[in-house]
Amino acid sequence: MLFFANSKAEILNVSLMRTRIRVDHDIAGLALAGQALTELLRNSRPFGSQLLAVGCAGRNGETVSIDTSAAWQHLSSLAEDPVSLRVAFAEDPDRAGRYTVEGAGLVADFSKNLISNEIIDGLVALAEEAGVGARIEAMFAGEHLNATEDRAVLHTALRAPVTSVVEVDGVDVVPLVHGVLDRMSSFADRVRSGEWVGATGERIATVVNIGIGGSDLGPLMAYRALSPSVQAGLEARFVSNVDPADLHQTLADLDPATTLFVVASKTFTTLETLSNARNARTWLLDGLGTDETAVAKHFVAVSTNAAAVREFGIDTDNMFEFWDWVGGRYSFDSAIGLSVMIVVGPGSFRDMLEGFRAMDEHFREAPIRQNLPVLLGLIGVWYRNFLGYPTHAVLPYNQYLDRFPAYLQQLDMESNGKSVRLDGTRVAYDTGSVVWGEPGTNGQHAFYQLIHQGTTIIPADLIGFLEPDVDIGGQHDFLMANLFAQAEALAFGKSPEEVAAAGIDDDLVPHRTFEGNRPTTMILAERLTPFTLGALVSLYEHKVFTQGTIWGVNSFDQWGVELGKALAVAIIPELTEASAPEPVHDGSTNALIARYRTHRDSWFE
Repeated sequence: MLFFANSKAEILNVSLMRTRIRVDHDIAGLALAGQALTELLRNSRPFGSQLLAVGCAGRNGETVSIDTSAAWQHLSSLAEDPVSLRVAFAEDPDRAGRYTVEGAGLVADFSKNLISNEIIDGLVALAEEAGVGARIEAMFAGEHLNATEDRAVLHTALRAPVTSVVEVDGVDVVPLVHGVLDRMSSFADRVRSGEWVGATGERIATVVNIGIGGSDLGPLMAYRALSPSVQAGLEARFVSNVDPADLHQTLADLDPATTLFVVASKTFTTLETLSNARNARTWLLDGLGTDETAVAKHFVAVSTNAAAVREFGIDTDNMFEFWDWVGGRYSFDSAIGLSVMIVVGPGSFRDMLEGFRAMDEHFREAPIRQNLPVLLGLIGVWYRNFLGYPTHAVLPYNQYLDRFPAYLQQLDMESNGKSVRLDGTRVAYDTGSVVWGEPGTNGQHAFYQLIHQGTTIIPADLIGFLEPDVDIGGQHDFLMANLFAQAEALAFGKSPEEVAAAGIDDDLVPHRTFEGNRPTTMILAERLTPFTLGALVSLYEHKVFTQGTIWGVNSFDQWGVELGKALAVAIIPELTEASAPEPVHDGSTNALIARYRTHRDSWFE
């Protein structure tokens, strides 16, 4: 019995779908979308009910939900008998060895999780009933797993070896991928060598990436993570927020003559991205005091809309393509990562792709019980659905990974933050966790108090590296000591008897007691290299895939981000037009618009 949808699912052409709301649609299209959504809201028509059922059939043709499976019911019964880590380690001296799994240069110690052999058996059975293995093969085969948009899900093709064949609708996409990679490499080498210069003949010193969502979070995270690989004399900066302060702060101390902009927008119409790009173009031309011919020397594009790119002033020879079978949050290893490739170099970028590929192969080939992403995903399901833990912390003990938790927030929460199954029915169980985190040891002096002694259990991934990129006075030893100590303290705590035996006053014993039994997964690698980063990101990509398969949701669309954007476009003229608009919203929104208009009018006077 499989719990995933028909890959060729059809979608009803309801009015919302006709507008084709996408992140990259033009303003007129978004305005039309806003009107359609407003009409839907006025008529109180349920959005979810307008999708055709696309789920799997049970024995009598009915749609089957994973929570009705025998494995789910068995796991529910196991959850009634909680695991004690103190007891588990006392009874099994080799527990750490048995629950440690390696793959693609990463080592994961799962032993401090609230699991047992029987729980792992139940989770493996759940994965088998959900068809995880078959769905993995369907993804790598290029089937249209993104049913609501009728698209393949092939971010793995971005790192496929040049000798492989990966087909999408009968077309081998590997030559396309490597063609773009080669063009990216050539361009990056020209910038790095000084062959590419700006309009005044000066070398490029700063690459400014203008994008949003997956066109920002992934490249920014990778740039920070790979900082030791950045070429001297080059830097990258990132602009995403439509708040003008973001662009202003980014450009404030830059020299237009030595600045190169990478504008990332598939259709080159994304509202936030194009607003920032146009204002950046004005900044450039004003700063250089030249005409628009300078744009072509300071702007390149990651897009598929040659006409719009050309109209902006960018030479289409410097337009780098990506494809609709790659979701934005899975795309920084495509042309979206051009800014990263320029500053770290094509060699380091391709090393990162090798790391992605190594984990892809591990995910596809390793048995479930030795499969890092699958186990990480299944244990997350155990916490979310059977133990009722709503959040998950990712705590890297490496400052270069300071943006890794933010990147994972989008990867995980935009993928699996769904309440509707692939067949259009509402889920009867919890789905995506709230993902958050900060680098250690900063987090220890902020929120670890709640993790250790709070009333909410927060499973956490602790990520560390055996070798430092930089070490000063042996501080890496101190960092790693903190990493190992936190995992031990969270797991085993300190009992009242142990606190009292340490000579603590009786009235302070309750305050100094740590219950322990706080679960963690320890993920270690030798060093944070481009290869390691690729493997680490791929690990979490496939963890998300595993969980989405278990829950029966589409991990590759993001309709939840569209409604607010479409309504925002409809509201823009209501804020800016000379005459006050007719109230068409709820009372609160109408009042907020009126208040803003009053202050805006005084601001412009």
